[in-house]
Amino acid sequence: MFRFVTMDAVEDVLEDLPPSAKLVYKVLEYDGPKTQKGIVEESMLSARTVRYALERLEKREVVDEDIYFADARQSLYSLTASADGAEAEAETAT
Repeated sequence: MFRFVTMDAVEDVLEDLPPSAKLVYKVLEYDGPKTQKGIVEESMLSARTVRYALERLEKREVVDEDIYFADARQSLYSLTASADGAEAEAETAT
């Protein structure tokens, strides 16, 4: 299911999330898809905190979890297509 989401809608979804979830979102926004380990290294948060933040973001349907083909024991996390679309829409508007 693909839906268009405005930048304001993404901000509304993130508004009441903990700071750690917002930081994880920004890491994925700036760096693109990453494994949990990559997010831990980039954000300097604990693995447990990153896990919790990813769970919260997945419940809000802002982050997708995919198979990391380089190491199938890990997952690759990325922003959902709707969140990516909102980012692209905001960039073209400026």
